Amino acid sequence: MSETTTISAAPHAEIRAAVARLCAEFPGEYWREVDSARAYPSAFVQTLTKAGYLACLVPTAYGGSGLGIGAAAAILEEIHKSGGNGAACHAQMYIMGTLLRHGSTAQKQRWLPPIAAGELRLQAFGVTEPSAGSDTTAIRTTAIRRGDRYLINGQKVWTSRAEHSDLMLLLARTTPREQAAKKTAGLSVFLVDLREGRDCGVTIRPIRTMLNHATTEVFLENLEVPAENLIGEEGSGFRYILDGMNAERILIAGECIGDARWFIGKAADYAKSRVVFGRPIGQNQGVQFPIARAYAATEAADLMVQRAGTLYDTGELCGKEANIAKLLAADASWQAADMCLQTHGGFGFATEYDVERKFRETRLYQVAPVSTNLILSYLAEHVLGLPRSY
Repeated sequence: MSETTTISAAPHAEIRAAVARLCAEFPGEYWREVDSARAYPSAFVQTLTKAGYLACLVPTAYGGSGLGIGAAAAILEEIHKSGGNGAACHAQMYIMGTLLRHGSTAQKQRWLPPIAAGELRLQAFGVTEPSAGSDTTAIRTTAIRRGDRYLINGQKVWTSRAEHSDLMLLLARTTPREQAAKKTAGLSVFLVDLREGRDCGVTIRPIRTMLNHATTEVFLENLEVPAENLIGEEGSGFRYILDGMNAERILIAGECIGDARWFIGKAADYAKSRVVFGRPIGQNQGVQFPIARAYAATEAADLMVQRAGTLYDTGELCGKEANIAKLLAADASWQAADMCLQTHGGFGFATEYDVERKFRETRLYQVAPVSTNLILSYLAEHVLGLPRSY
């Protein structure tokens, strides 16, 4: 990979170097095979878990590393920069935001040690529904209190990794929307044990998509969840998941930065070695300039990712910064992906170069986990004070 993609002053340098060494054990051939088979990268996830990286946000008192969101973003960035994909396991990091900040001491003592040890996977985030889409407050999944348990009914969609997770963080309505004081009220968060649920109320169906993302739809029918699995106060779940969503945006932004740097390095190397008409194609400004622009956009976006991570780790409000970081990083990665494919020409479509695989993977981040259009609407209304557009 080109030296131009290396930043010697990048934060968490030791962690980055260690992750890069781990990822070297899983080269392009591994990811191509997994992608072709539509398989879950179990060997990679197990290696990452054993090395302790998926427990980086878990406090040391519970067996984790006690690191911040900035370190977690660096881990995911390096995975993507190395040509891999952290989507198979990144949810375990960003879901932690809700559990760590709003879970009870008893819940943390029960769940965090086995998660940190790799005995349990907390990989699924059940929020989106077919009829609600990005309008989270319009979800219809209900949780009704029955003594010491909640009875949950509803459906979730685009719930990635549910098939490969032991636990799922679930958002449901405990108060009907028309009876709630405001539309964001009456929503509650539960920690669902999928190991038990698969036999009594949970049905998981895979959704085939253009990329290998282990995406599913989840049906919940009279699922009984212990009341002790309610996180925080009943009805305050929307506020709780915002912590998880801000963490999600920052971590996904880190992945986008990693993708962008992979594309830039790949394109720069190819442009220097590919000779057409008796000279390297990288000598032509028509090839040089798009690579240079992608590099500049990536470096700028990375600064915002670092800024958002710092605010999150210090407990400050970071909704604006987290959203901007995700927007700019997703745009930078898509710009770099398009540039890289164009630089490679026909070879960019050949699977052996990995460009087309990474191209498909990074395209997702224009849409998920939050659409770039929704981020722009958020900034327009909540930051710039413009009239609400939806």
